Amino acid sequence: MQNINTLSDNILSPIKMTKKITRPAALVKQGALTLYVTSLKVSDLIIPGFYSVETLDPEDPRDKGYQRLLNKTRAKKLADYIIGGQETNDAFLPTSIFIATHKNIPFNAGNNTVEIDIDEVGPFSVVDGQHRVEGLKMAAEKDPRVLEFEVAVNIAINLSQIAQMCHFLIVNTTQKSVEQGVEQRIKARLTQAMEVLDVPSLPKWILKTVEKGEDEKALKYVDFLNSERDSPWYNKIEMANQDNNDATVNQKSFVKAIKKYVLVASNPTIISAEDKQYQIFLNYWRAITNIIGIEEPTVLFKYNGVELFCKFSIPFFNKMINMQNFKVSTMETLLNQTFDNMEGDYAGVGHTEFWVKGGKASFLNVGAINVIHNEMVKALYKTDRRTEIEL
Repeated sequence: MQNINTLSDNILSPIKMTKKITRPAALVKQGALTLYVTSLKVSDLIIPGFYSVETLDPEDPRDKGYQRLLNKTRAKKLADYIIGGQETNDAFLPTSIFIATHKNIPFNAGNNTVEIDIDEVGPFSVVDGQHRVEGLKMAAEKDPRVLEFEVAVNIAINLSQIAQMCHFLIVNTTQKSVEQGVEQRIKARLTQAMEVLDVPSLPKWILKTVEKGEDEKALKYVDFLNSERDSPWYNKIEMANQDNNDATVNQKSFVKAIKKYVLVASNPTIISAEDKQYQIFLNYWRAITNIIGIEEPTVLFKYNGVELFCKFSIPFFNKMINMQNFKVSTMETLLNQTFDNMEGDYAGVGHTEFWVKGGKASFLNVGAINVIHNEMVKALYKTDRRTEIEL
């Protein structure tokens, strides 16, 4: 979680810092959700302890954050715009910010106001609008006149942290795009939460994927491959909200491939215990890399390699299921036989040179990947049955 610090002393010195804010507001009921529609000055937003941003940490399984990483460039563009409008008095920001608290804020129906005691209800979670808040904060640091700038704010009360995460997902998938890696992580956490927590109503297309739990299952595969030190994928997958210069493919792409080809009824390994599933899949990639190698600069660990070998895992594991084990050596033998039986333009798919950066694999499109896959399936079933029995 990222806690927001206050402005520098020279900006705050002329401001009388108060921990209580009284604002005119409208009470809005949307089902079980209670909102106060109001406005706040930038000087309110930057009061110590007023808000925090629950940033998702993919490396901490206990983390409860859900926000994407802050894009400083995006926030700075807004700051520059707001500052530029101070002289001409024409800066405007009509889009509201959505903040939430799990506590109650009393509403005065007599004069239609709310009184916010920050020590009692803060910090608010910024459910939607963290770049707007950061941009306004950056602008106020450069130009104190921005402190008087008002922004529209929707305040949700009595909203649990899991409910705040749900609303973030709804806002960012029904109205605008959120990075798919973050979306996958949130859906996985909702799947885990559904059995133990009250989860708010979700749109059907979100609820269906959460209940099915595919994102959670696929992420477990990805996390396992990326974290095991004997894995050829160790630290090569860039997780959501992670900046990894050593990564070769992102979490989003790998999760999609696993959902599409591994977590399917036609892949026999899914009937195994979960920990065994992950180990089988790891052994598969160890066998692949034992043959193709990883010493040379390779594109095996990019999208084309992921797509081809995840897709090929279906027929490969269906062949393996009739053998005695899923050991690396057994898989390696069957893969070698398959590669040896390959013919035509893609006969070199099982050789290092094919996957070296700048080689054939670097220029494959979807159509070519499908052709290679089909040829690999044919080669797989050309293997000598007597050799299989010996294994």
